[in-house]
Amino acid sequence: MRKIRLGMVGGGNDAFIGAVHRIAARIDGHFELMAGALSSTPEKARASGAALGLEAARSYDDFKSMAIREARLKDGIEAVAIVTPNHMHYPAAREFLKRGIHVICDKPLTSTLADARRLAAAVEKSEALFVLTHNYTGYPLIRQAREMVANGELGTLRVVQVEYPQDWLTEAADPANKQAGWRTDPARSGVGGSTGDIGTHAFNLACFVSQLTPESLAADLQSFVPGRPVDDNAHVMLRFKGGARGMLWCSQVAPGNENALRLRIYGEKGGIEWAQEDPNRMLFTRFGEATRILTRGGAGASGVANAVSRTPGGHPEGYLEGFANLYVQAAGMIRSHHAGETLPEAPLPGIAEGMMGMRFVDACVRSSNRNSAWVAMS
Repeated sequence: MRKIRLGMVGGGNDAFIGAVHRIAARIDGHFELMAGALSSTPEKARASGAALGLEAARSYDDFKSMAIREARLKDGIEAVAIVTPNHMHYPAAREFLKRGIHVICDKPLTSTLADARRLAAAVEKSEALFVLTHNYTGYPLIRQAREMVANGELGTLRVVQVEYPQDWLTEAADPANKQAGWRTDPARSGVGGSTGDIGTHAFNLACFVSQLTPESLAADLQSFVPGRPVDDNAHVMLRFKGGARGMLWCSQVAPGNENALRLRIYGEKGGIEWAQEDPNRMLFTRFGEATRILTRGGAGASGVANAVSRTPGGHPEGYLEGFANLYVQAAGMIRSHHAGETLPEAPLPGIAEGMMGMRFVDACVRSSNRNSAWVAMS
């Protein structure tokens, strides 16, 4: 099986998420990194390319020249991973989409709702595929939870609670911390701070598993650290089509929390609870019965969960494998696309989920600015 030729925009030396994407793309052997525009600084881009073993001629100073040349090469890249700060997602994706190169983009979709709409239009015009890496949707037990909801094991859903607290921005950011620098800069991250960075993950996960359609929300956003121009804490109430209600809390100023994404969903027949920091266990309770512990790879694991598991039960899988599952399914879609075949069914986040995430951030800011008034998610 020939590997898919992959390029990367962003993700140079010292970048966190670029390394994660490269590992995820390598785990199952479907991709080979062939080219990159790995930094906005030409010198760093070249040094990063050399460190990764890229040919000098395929280590580019900017993404536009990369898109133009790679589209013309006989062995040019077939897909590109975009792992830049948020404000560069749209301009980079646009250049590759209009040349028929598939895009695998880190979340959130863009930094502004206006750019998100432009990107959606670019995706619609292009024949290339677009995948958004909300990696938590790739966890085996999250796939099983989604299946359980779809099969009616929880009954009609009533309550969805999701939270994502961290503590790494509890104090003013060190100027040398580049991750903190761009994530708290509205010109690069967008108007949402914690809401855009981790709130979109929590929102996406809640919608992915519940398969509910959000209609409106009321949000209370805070910037607790003096001088911080974006929110670092948010409390959000959600109303879903059909009558279910939700609560979302995201925070980057909650001491004692590292990456504490948690999901709880309750219906008329039962409920489930899952925590990202213990991702190989999920609690399932039928009303009136004792709680069961479902484990990844265990006796209660479903076929859907086992299909995205690699090791026997009791061997932890998590963050990197979740990312890798998205890359595996993206590879399947790309190969089917190239063969002119019907695309395989896969619950991969794409432009629709990205747009919903941007509408979530926009609605949170609008609501908070109106003293937490209820606003539509349109």
